[in-house]
Amino acid sequence: MSERMSEAQFRRAGKLIRRLCANYDGGNCLPLDDGDVCPCPQLISPTVICKYFRAAVLPADRELCAEVLGGRYIWKRCTLCGRRFAAKSNRAMYCAPCAQKERRRKTRDRVRRHRGRT
Repeated sequence: MSERMSEAQFRRAGKLIRRLCANYDGGNCLPLDDGDVCPCPQLISPTVICKYFRAAVLPADRELCAEVLGGRYIWKRCTLCGRRFAAKSNRAMYCAPCAQKERRRKTRDRVRRHRGRT
């Protein structure tokens, strides 16, 4: 089960590896190091072959993870701004920035209604 990445996805994955992968050491892969220099296989191949990359690094970028692996995330449109976002559940209505704004708006309205009763 190897998922192939497009060129743009491959570049984004490379940036993630360089920034977040605990096994990446200056272009080399630490678990594969047996005394000889062994380049990171995920930086060479556009298919997802590294188990650590799949489990720990790729989920840091939810959009890329949803594009490459699919399945776990649902693509939806935000009801406020109309942008596409990767939803974790089928109940999600807003992207992350709009969700925070909407949560604050609802809290503000609820507190105002409560204060008006007393």
